[in-house]
Amino acid sequence: MVWFYLVIAIIAEVMATTALKFAEGFTKLIPSALVVVGYAGAFYFLSKVLNQIPISIAYAIWSGAGVALVGIVGWVWLGQKLDAGALIGIGLIIAGVLVINIFSQAVSH
Repeated sequence: MVWFYLVIAIIAEVMATTALKFAEGFTKLIPSALVVVGYAGAFYFLSKVLNQIPISIAYAIWSGAGVALVGIVGWVWLGQKLDAGALIGIGLIIAGVLVINIFSQAVSH
């Protein structure tokens, strides 16, 4: 169940960060509400994850996956341009999350 909570925390964080773009300094009600609800949900589910996964590992996965996914959302859905360096960087973040999950003894599967 802990991995399910981590996925929910990541999705909520990506949703909140994406909504932040549309909140326009918290002047738009619906995107602003999505930001607040999304971050609250992200931190709630991340706190549940920390009961079973060390904070260093959980935070690395949560933040790394969130950064990579927000970059992809910006590129795919928001039409933002990403150059080769940005794409390589996102790829390295994804690779880092995979390395932690596959090779780290600190992660219980």
